[in-house]
Amino acid sequence: MGSGQVTDWQGKHVTVAGLGVSGVPAAKALHGLGAKVTVVNDGDDARAREQAAELEALGVTVRLGDGDTLPDSTELIVTAPGWKPDKPLFAAADAAGVPVWGDVELAWRLRKPGAADWLAVTGTNGKTTTVQMLASILEAAGLRTAAVGNIGVSLLDAVLGDEEYDVLAVELSSYQLHWTPSLRAHSAAVLNLAPDHLDWHGSMEAYAKDKGRIYEGNRVACVYNTADKATEDLVREADVEEGCRAIGFTLGTPGPSQLGVVEGLLVDRAFVENRQKNAQELAEVADVKPAAPHNVANALAAAALARAYGVPANAVRDGLRNFTPDAHRIAHVADVDGVAYVDDSKATNTHATQASLAAYDSVVWIAGGLAKGATFDELVAGAAGRLRGAVLIGRDRALIREALARHAPEVPVVDLERTDTGAMLQAVQEARRLARPGDTVLLAPACASMDMFANYNKRGDAFAQAVRELGA
Repeated sequence: MGSGQVTDWQGKHVTVAGLGVSGVPAAKALHGLGAKVTVVNDGDDARAREQAAELEALGVTVRLGDGDTLPDSTELIVTAPGWKPDKPLFAAADAAGVPVWGDVELAWRLRKPGAADWLAVTGTNGKTTTVQMLASILEAAGLRTAAVGNIGVSLLDAVLGDEEYDVLAVELSSYQLHWTPSLRAHSAAVLNLAPDHLDWHGSMEAYAKDKGRIYEGNRVACVYNTADKATEDLVREADVEEGCRAIGFTLGTPGPSQLGVVEGLLVDRAFVENRQKNAQELAEVADVKPAAPHNVANALAAAALARAYGVPANAVRDGLRNFTPDAHRIAHVADVDGVAYVDDSKATNTHATQASLAAYDSVVWIAGGLAKGATFDELVAGAAGRLRGAVLIGRDRALIREALARHAPEVPVVDLERTDTGAMLQAVQEARRLARPGDTVLLAPACASMDMFANYNKRGDAFAQAVRELGA
């Protein structure tokens, strides 16, 4: 089970850690290859039992309610990305000399000869949008592609399915990268680095190191953000193939080997003849939807990866024009009485919210939820001059209220204690009271949603519904 491809799975004892969106496909794939598969899972709820029954019908052994004990004769563990590295199961594997792979590592090892190249993207924020933009650009160039990975389409399905691809646009989380030792992408990008998931990784250094794995062994380009020195440091530390280039993206005028913005145009000074003197126009900033600064940065990163793959300039333009962003990402819901209402429920951490607030001049900010260990002083201090008012919801709202009191004491704050389904309607009504024509009421919570809502989608839906009731 070393670094080479495993060609014969027949009779190998593989333990799959966790059911869910990655565990079930992994168990099915390994069983189909002839491995003796045991699935272990911490939970023993109705959903887990349903998934277990489906796998047991195929002949897979499933052990519910005990994810900590290493099954006898295990030769390899394939883990769901969310399982923390400090789990007793992994300590037992380490002691027994059993390797641990993630589902992405498994997919990488199971690629067929001559399989599609991977263009990989990670970062604290913007991954999904960038990968979708990239897939749209690759499609516009006539390439067979898909947006896969941490984005919904299982990489295993893409690698083992009948559909043939030229190149894959792959979103990878820090969790996935932690368990992916042998991945070698054609080219990769780290969009940004901000404190997130530190409860899982243990430290910012460990988090950054896992993100940086995406650059290991890159062949053509390591794409980094010139505004975020930590991403450039990761490129410097990476062990890449001879001839692989560091390519920066910037919202300013690009230098040689960079992509950037000049007079409303996205331009490439990296993949052109004589990059000291020449630049290639790729698209207009207006082709990016929405054209908020951080989203233009996403587009530049996607363009850099596509250009590294040899895509022509006009495909970048067409791909960006064809792209429609997902719901709850800086989505304009409606204008009511001269005030814009914008749903950025996907802004579940301070870094994403900082980018969101920076897109507007005068904001009534709806924020709060589960802080996940975050602090809010830097966010509030940076945005204080833009805030018309703030409406706080959710369990950890006091942390934001205290930061506002320290750094924006003149900003009026409404603190909503209620956590029932009507709370969002009241939040929107309070925001309307604080807003003036020309303002933006922005849902950018800087927190996770699970204290009040099933997920950030449901939170955004509740906001949009409340805005529609205002308009009615």
